[in-house]
Amino acid sequence: MPLLVPLLLGVAALVCMTSSGPVLFGHVRVGRGGKKFRCWKFRTMVVDGDRILEEHFRRFPEERTIWEEERKLHDDPRVTPLGAVLRKLSLDELPQLINVLVGEMSLVGPRPVVDEEMRKYGRSGRHYLRVRPGVTGLWQISGRSDTGYATRVLLDRHYVMSWNVLLDIKVLVLTIPAVLFASGAR
Repeated sequence: MPLLVPLLLGVAALVCMTSSGPVLFGHVRVGRGGKKFRCWKFRTMVVDGDRILEEHFRRFPEERTIWEEERKLHDDPRVTPLGAVLRKLSLDELPQLINVLVGEMSLVGPRPVVDEEMRKYGRSGRHYLRVRPGVTGLWQISGRSDTGYATRVLLDRHYVMSWNVLLDIKVLVLTIPAVLFASGAR
C-alpha cells in the first residue's frame, strides 16, 4: 500500500486539475449478505452525469436499451477525457483498496453491483451474496466489457462455486496483463 501512495496522489491531482468536483466518487453497492456499502473510485465522470445521461437517452433512445441490458455504454457521454484513460487502465478503481482495508471488499471476487443489477443475477444472486465483491475477478480477466452481462453473472457464479486460494492467485496474476494491455476495457 505505501508504494501506491505516490500513484494515488498523482491520479488525485490529475482529477483535480482536469475537472471540477470531488476527487473520489462513492457509489452504494451490494456487498456480502446484501449489506450496502459505499464503493470508492476516482471520479471519472462529470458532476452532473445523471442529467447528461438522460439527455443522451432523449437524443439516442436506442442507447437506453443497451444501458439497461449491459449497464455500460460504448461511448458514455458522462466520462471525462482523463476518466476514459483512468478507466482503460483501471486506475479509477485504486481507491477500492480502502474498501478492502475496512472489510467491505476483497481483492478478488465478483464485481460490486448496485441494487437494480441484483435482479439480473436471478437465482445466481444467492452466490453473489455469499462473498465480498472484489477489486478484480474472473470478469476482468475474461474480456471485461467485451463480454455480455449474462456472461458476467456466470463468471461470478463460477468464481463463488469454485473458490480456492489458487484461483485467487491466478486471477491476481492474470489481472496484471489484462490491465496493462487494457483487455476489454472501455
